[in-house]
Amino acid sequence: MLIVTSIAAALLAGAAAAAPGHKPGEGHSHADDKAYGAPGDPKKPARIIQIVFREDDGKMLFMPDKLKFKKGEQVRFQLRNNGAIDHEFVVGTVEENLKHMKDMEKNPDMEHDDPNAKRLKPKATGEILWHFTKAGTFDFSCLIPGHRQAGMFGTIVVE
Repeated sequence: MLIVTSIAAALLAGAAAAAPGHKPGEGHSHADDKAYGAPGDPKKPARIIQIVFREDDGKMLFMPDKLKFKKGEQVRFQLRNNGAIDHEFVVGTVEENLKHMKDMEKNPDMEHDDPNAKRLKPKATGEILWHFTKAGTFDFSCLIPGHRQAGMFGTIVVE
């Protein structure tokens, strides 16, 4: 029985390692719990936060760009792209978002519709439901090449 269990565990580990997409810790992981939290539960209440994407006088902006939550809080980000071009909203650590931004420079047409990321066409809306399970300072950015550099990022503080 121990041999069968060991073989099953090895097969499962191999399948997980061979799964397509980003490697663990890279880009937009689909793992349930990250440093910045986990996908939300639609059956539970959530605080609603509206985020507007826009361009203004050569800058690209999120409004608001500073957010504060309590550890354990679930948030429904209601996203609206009021801009004239595509933008995205990606929640992560600064390090993960900067690393993924470099990946996006190599593949600028990469689109995201992950639990922690949403790309929107002009005048489109979307939402992300996120559960902030850990305290810390986190990032949200538009990782389309040139957008973060034009000012499209913000800070999330979870206390």
